[in-house]
Amino acid sequence: MYILIVTGLSGAGKSTALSILEDIGFVCADNIPCQLVKQYLDLCAGSSNELQRIALVIDSRESLFGYNPLETFKELQSLEYSHDIMFLECDDAVLQRRYSETRRRHPMDDDVLKGIMLEHEILAPLRDKAKYILDTTNMKPRELSQIIEGLLLRGENVPMRLIISSFGFKRGIPQNADFVFDMRYTPNPFYEDDLRELSGRDRPVRDFVFSDERVACQLDQIVNMMEFMIPAFMEQGKRRIMIAFGCTGGRHRSVAMAEALHERLRNEYAVILEHRDLIDEADEIRERFKKQ
Repeated sequence: MYILIVTGLSGAGKSTALSILEDIGFVCADNIPCQLVKQYLDLCAGSSNELQRIALVIDSRESLFGYNPLETFKELQSLEYSHDIMFLECDDAVLQRRYSETRRRHPMDDDVLKGIMLEHEILAPLRDKAKYILDTTNMKPRELSQIIEGLLLRGENVPMRLIISSFGFKRGIPQNADFVFDMRYTPNPFYEDDLRELSGRDRPVRDFVFSDERVACQLDQIVNMMEFMIPAFMEQGKRRIMIAFGCTGGRHRSVAMAEALHERLRNEYAVILEHRDLIDEADEIRERFKKQ
């Protein structure tokens, strides 16, 4: 198991770096107290998912716990895990401007410049031990992504991860979806007595949904669109896309379409299939019709 400690100045892009690492297969954790790092890594090592790459953000916020971030590095040296430090820094004037634009408080001091100076002092020992030091002053997110991939993957082919999800509009649209498709235009199996308690995973429901010729046409169009857009997204450094299908409750039409798209794309990409509201809607249906 490989551990990457991500650290550096507040505002230099640690959150962006963490998102990039997550997209290329790292399991990421932000701001875990140093005292809990060993337990967290032991948990990762014992996972049945055989986790190989872990990224931990350790920064000046540790001082709020009365703990020196360098202590985490010392503890890692005593463990049997391969590990490196990635330090992100940025010109002080640019950091000041970023805080001014976002109107956020610096974690070390209400005075941004004082906070930056204090952070330099706290994090100097970690910077001295860093294998990778990245200056993000004039760097765009895409450039940062390319640099991190180049440093850590060394030519490995990073797959695009697709998340195909179903949901019910009555419980809200997923906030992290890149594409949202509305399935409420097609007849609802909920109103068929023999289909109501089934789901889009069941063949009778899927047959009912796809008996509407427009659904199959929509599926073909989405597949064509993804084949056109995914290579372009990958050129921009994007490695994760979430495609969400919604219907009223999130149990019938949206599930059927999500399952069908998963079948079409699972051999071409690394695909995760999830049904957000499948169980909640089943419970609601049972409760609702039990009272009638």
